[in-house]
Amino acid sequence: MMRPEIRKQGTVDCDMVETTPVVHRGELYRFEYVRPGYWNNETGNSYFRFVHVNSGRLSPPFAHGYHLGNVMAEGDTLVVTATDVWDGERIDLFISRDMEHWERRSALHLPGYGLFNTSMCKARDRYVLMFEVGKPTEVAGVRFTARFAESADLHTWTLTPPECVYSRDRYTAPHCLRYLEPYFYNFYLEALPGRWEQYVVRSRDLVEWEVSPRNPVLASAEEDRRLLNTSLPQDLKDRIRSAENINNSDIDFCEYDGRLVITYSWGNQSGVEHLAQAEYDGSEADFLRGWFD
Repeated sequence: MMRPEIRKQGTVDCDMVETTPVVHRGELYRFEYVRPGYWNNETGNSYFRFVHVNSGRLSPPFAHGYHLGNVMAEGDTLVVTATDVWDGERIDLFISRDMEHWERRSALHLPGYGLFNTSMCKARDRYVLMFEVGKPTEVAGVRFTARFAESADLHTWTLTPPECVYSRDRYTAPHCLRYLEPYFYNFYLEALPGRWEQYVVRSRDLVEWEVSPRNPVLASAEEDRRLLNTSLPQDLKDRIRSAENINNSDIDFCEYDGRLVITYSWGNQSGVEHLAQAEYDGSEADFLRGWFD
């Protein structure tokens, strides 16, 4: 079997890292975590927003001061997961049907933890939340590591057993979780000598993991520099042409109009980052299965 063919389309923005393409009421949006240092953020604070991909229309900003957001769509309901502070101890949910009115719920409070990226999926009759842990050492091992919690109703959350983890032995920063029965698929960042690449593993039980024989999913390449958004300021266009590129990370994707829409970040993994888009011709199920025999 051939590895899934991902077509890189080019750079969309600068200083934008954690994003999620999502379909809401039949329209394609991009959920964005706008960092305080984003080139077009004059608020001095972080916040979340949705971008209507075809028109560029922006939703009202929300969750001011929150970080590292991610979104899951279920029907017409959008569920955003996020940390209240960078390297914090709490994960909250923001729930909406219209991108304007948001209900906030507390999901996890883990004193002593350092929490970062989150990703949630539906697995049969429960929701499973993957969250990135930097500490404590007895939980994370080598930071950063995937840990998991589950809920039947998006109200009450329970940590899975401590052996449900990937992986304590090395840097394996998790970003995107999907479920296709009977497997969970964890798309994470693998640290290699002088570079970072997007890898995928799968598991039936969140304990024993199978590494894809077709990794990496994404690796840095000149195609990352293609300019998909031609309306960027000239200084940013110049930066895109010359920036160091040793990283492809923070993948996320959704199925739309018969294809998979993919977002990811490229750059130097040290603060100079760019948002790019890619596509896969096929369904999400085919994409997930395609990484394994």
